[in-house]
Amino acid sequence: MRTEFIARWGTQLIVSSLAITVGMLWENSSIIATEVTPTSGGSAKTPKKTLNQSIGQAQEKEPDIELTVIYKLLNEPVYSPFRREGTVKDSTRQVYVITTEEMEAQGVKTVREALRFLPGILGDGTVGTEVNALSGQFIRGSNTGQVLILLDGRPINNLGSGGFDLAEFTTNNIERVEVLPGGGSTLYGSDAIGGVINIVTRRPTEKITTETKVNIGAYGLNQQSIQNSGKSGDISWVVGYNRTQAQNNYPFAIPEANFQGTRTNNDVLYNNFNVKVEANLGKRNTLSLSTLYLGKQQGVPGGVPIPLPQFGQGFFNSLTDNNRKYTDQVFTDLTWNSQLGNGNDSLLTTRVYADFFNTRFDNRSGAITSQNRFDTKQDSYGIQLTHNWNVGKNQTLVYGFDYRNTNVRNTTFSYSTNISRENYDDAVGQGAIFGKYEINFSPSLSVNLGVRQDFSSLVNGSFTSPSVGAKLAVSNTTTLRANYIKNFRAPAIANLFNNNPTNIGNPDLKPEKGDSFDVGIDQKLGNIGLLRLTFFSNRISDTIAFKTLIPPVNGNTGTWENIGLVQTTGIEASLNLQLARNVYAFVNYTANDPRILESANPTEIDKELRFAGADKLNLGVSYENPQGWYFGVLMNSLNGYPTNNTNTEFLPGYTTFDFKMRVPISDNLILTGSLDNLFNQRYQLFPGFPDGGRVFQVGLSSRF
Repeated sequence: MRTEFIARWGTQLIVSSLAITVGMLWENSSIIATEVTPTSGGSAKTPKKTLNQSIGQAQEKEPDIELTVIYKLLNEPVYSPFRREGTVKDSTRQVYVITTEEMEAQGVKTVREALRFLPGILGDGTVGTEVNALSGQFIRGSNTGQVLILLDGRPINNLGSGGFDLAEFTTNNIERVEVLPGGGSTLYGSDAIGGVINIVTRRPTEKITTETKVNIGAYGLNQQSIQNSGKSGDISWVVGYNRTQAQNNYPFAIPEANFQGTRTNNDVLYNNFNVKVEANLGKRNTLSLSTLYLGKQQGVPGGVPIPLPQFGQGFFNSLTDNNRKYTDQVFTDLTWNSQLGNGNDSLLTTRVYADFFNTRFDNRSGAITSQNRFDTKQDSYGIQLTHNWNVGKNQTLVYGFDYRNTNVRNTTFSYSTNISRENYDDAVGQGAIFGKYEINFSPSLSVNLGVRQDFSSLVNGSFTSPSVGAKLAVSNTTTLRANYIKNFRAPAIANLFNNNPTNIGNPDLKPEKGDSFDVGIDQKLGNIGLLRLTFFSNRISDTIAFKTLIPPVNGNTGTWENIGLVQTTGIEASLNLQLARNVYAFVNYTANDPRILESANPTEIDKELRFAGADKLNLGVSYENPQGWYFGVLMNSLNGYPTNNTNTEFLPGYTTFDFKMRVPISDNLILTGSLDNLFNQRYQLFPGFPDGGRVFQVGLSSRF
């Protein structure tokens, strides 16, 4: 009932805003021409002079307004819907993008923060709002482990426990982030039940350029970064370093626990390095070597215990003054691109990659008998072979082969006994063949068909993932979209093989399965804006969940089993407008209604899935001009949501307003600033875990 009310309210708001705005501006749309290129999140970048030139050589120059609102949004480059370079307008799938210019204007420090104002995803995180807060990605009723994270198009999910923390990535080396809701197993395999997030790193520049940036802000935020990029002869490069530090010792209160205090043991220090070198091997071959190091150490402050309800979501919380977490990650890949034949219609891409992930969690709070160290080491080696082939003027075929082998070792060390115990040390091999065929029957109708067969070393890890999509331009202003994708997620190694005194793995687990349907419309609003609307249904079955064993079996108190069926229905709506010369607005709304249709616990049936059912409304108004000035006010609103599957515990919603600005001081020097949570709205994202309240930051960046 709650979700239906919010969905109706959100839809009515969008439609009302659209009607009012169109009524006011339709007659005057001719006065809104400008050279600024606005972004989907409400920020803008100064246009490049080559934009009109590159388009105008092949076709007539589009009207200026097309280049400012509609053209920018629909021609944003994306990779994830195709497994090749394309644009938003080419895809039958809805995809949302935030670029490096938007991230700079919004003061974004990590990829987790970059997702805040995008539709389609609930990505605020679940244990805080600090720069180092653990990231949670909930897309179309899926949890974090059911969303696939890609780095430049290849998987990086943790196969030991599942998921990936996007707060690990600082944005200094990020070109853009793509969010593809609705799954992606046909092109990418396991873990893509709810959707795909692709992190695209920076490419080298043509001229030798150095960028530096310094940021300071509330609660001890101190950030410095430097990037050098350029080209000499046939060799080009990007080399960079980022250091981010914060104390995050802010005051907070938890009324449910009658608690007031100051957040302690919440500091963080990032040290991230990136290197990319590209070589032109003749006119038709390139070779690229990329390495990214992510290092982070941080305090883990814990949460305030919530006394009621007894044994509730926050009942077992504890504040910790000595717990620490250390993370070291290395991502390396070697990529060879070769144009086959004599034309530009056939591209073969071969990538070999190796990833090394180490994390250590020190639990040093409380009595010595309860102090432990948890170590996880993951080594992954993989290969991707992809052939993009324009088999005709109106036909494209993408096919290839993937393989990834991952070994994960997890141990627990007891500080009281000095004994180390191995919880699991196992490997998973995942291979697949895939293909996707796209055909344009006419300039207005395109259809794609895809299939992938995954093979796994797990007993029940193989899966077939078909997909079909269609796009029909019913007029010059209206385009319809429809898609079906079958997705899956193989069990994590911990689910299968974990063995410690408290829980044991289940080697007979089946993959989680998903069926994603969506239909949508892209509607141009004269010359002033674009409305994108998507209705979706996502079913997830054989969900892997933890089961408590009562009484314990051979000392083990729990295991994992396939349990339940969840169906999520909802809408994703995005409206971008140009209100006047250099004045822009956006509103987007994401409504989710994830219902538990089957469960071993009868009290959960027909209830809303915890956390995943929150609905989100974003809006913003900004002033942006061709000289690079930007002033914007952005709103993020999340409604209340259940924190357990029986819907007896809830967290209230919240609404925050942020002010963002970017001021060019000179051609090479830019001042940025933000004041987030203007009205100091205090809330919790998980019971007993507070937000940081009102925060500010000021930055100075140079380019020479």
